[in-house]
Amino acid sequence: MNGFQKLFDWKTYILTALAVISFSNFVAVLFGQTIPGVFMAFFKIAGEYIILGAVFIFALAWLLKAKPHNRPKQYSIIPFDVFGQKAQIDGLRTEFKTHDVAWSFMKQYKKQHPLYNFALVSEIPKSDKPTIFKYI
Repeated sequence: MNGFQKLFDWKTYILTALAVISFSNFVAVLFGQTIPGVFMAFFKIAGEYIILGAVFIFALAWLLKAKPHNRPKQYSIIPFDVFGQKAQIDGLRTEFKTHDVAWSFMKQYKKQHPLYNFALVSEIPKSDKPTIFKYI
C-alpha cells in the first residue's frame, strides 16, 4: 500500500501541475490576447470615428468661414501728403471696380509719387465710414 500511496501522490502532483499549467495558459490567453483584443478593436473603431468626426467638424468650420462675403463693388484710392492730409493729384485714376486693379495702380502711384501715401478704401454697407483695406 505504501507504494500505491506514492504512486497516488505522484499522480496527484502531475494532475495538480497540469491543472495549474492549463489554468495559467487560460489566464494568459484571456488577459494577453482575448481581453486586449476586444479593447483594441473597440478603441481602433472609436479612434476612427473620432478622427472622422474631427475631419467633418473642420470641414464644416472651413465651409462656414469660407462662405462668400459681401465684397465692395467700388474701390477708391485716396492720396495723402507728408502731413497726413488728403491731397489731390491731377491725372490719377482713383475709382476702381476690383480690389486687385486698385492695389496695382496704388503701388504704381507710390513709385511715381514717393512723397505721398495712398489708401485703398471702400464703402461697406453696414459702416458709416469708409474702410481702409491697404495703406502705403
